[in-house]
Amino acid sequence: MSEPNLQVRLGRLALSNPILTASGTFGYAREMAPYLDFSDLGGLIPKTVTLEPRMGNRPPRTVETSSGMLNSIGLDNDGLDVFINKHLDYLLSLGTAVIANIAGRTIDEYHSMSQKLAGYTDLAGIELNISCPNVSGGVDFGTNPESTEKVVRAAREACDLPIIAKLTPNITNIIPVAEAAKAGGADAVSLVNTFQGMAVNWKTRKPVLGNVLGGLSGPAIKPLALRIVHQVRRAVDIPIIGVGGISSIDDVMEFLVTGASAVQIGTASFYNPGLSGQLKQQLSDILAAEGCSSVDEIVGTLQLAPPPKATGHGEQTTQR
Repeated sequence: MSEPNLQVRLGRLALSNPILTASGTFGYAREMAPYLDFSDLGGLIPKTVTLEPRMGNRPPRTVETSSGMLNSIGLDNDGLDVFINKHLDYLLSLGTAVIANIAGRTIDEYHSMSQKLAGYTDLAGIELNISCPNVSGGVDFGTNPESTEKVVRAAREACDLPIIAKLTPNITNIIPVAEAAKAGGADAVSLVNTFQGMAVNWKTRKPVLGNVLGGLSGPAIKPLALRIVHQVRRAVDIPIIGVGGISSIDDVMEFLVTGASAVQIGTASFYNPGLSGQLKQQLSDILAAEGCSSVDEIVGTLQLAPPPKATGHGEQTTQR
């Protein structure tokens, strides 16, 4: 049997394989050069950039938790112009798709940044961070369907590049927000960003993070992220990128089977920086073992048990 076809398509975004790096966990890629061959990636997403430079939140900014970590970086970055002038050429030279990740305080900022990036046609796409849980402003766009649609539409009208909306899990029902992202013109959605949490030092009676609250990531959130991918897959006809606690090929397969067409590796890159580069061959091997000729054959193949049959008294049987 020939090697499986690892290519995937998310709307207008075509990738050589479904393994991406998550924004904020891969820097601007220079730091990772000793650990992997970038061409093994389906694509990389560098850290979020904003229109103007941001200092970020007060330290401490990270803390390890059970099966994960909390971060409250606060989108510390040098601004869009520095990203373009200092980092973009290098990123585009790495032999893989590059998807810029941007965040704005206003809808006009998202429009302006997307318009500026539109001229860099070698970019594979733009991911809109409307879901960061530890800055003021950005997360608010992703908790409201109307504002989500407006932000995505502003970016879509400003450029022809594929648009991905990175959505927040810190909401009661994410389905209307995913529907709004689609209505605004998103090619795909990333599910999900971090879950808001906090850590406390009981001896000092103080929060551990300087900003008090932060975003929880890592293996602890994988079941929650899988649940959200499952729910959106069943309700909204839009390609999904699964994010949250992926640290092995089995995790990748769980997200693909549940309905994601691609995945992002995040927190795992901190303790295993070469992981994302290793997953391409592992994915090829496991698809071949499953008798699949392409990634598409495995996506969304989750088998759900039928609902319980009604009893003769009009009641349904209950399973515990």
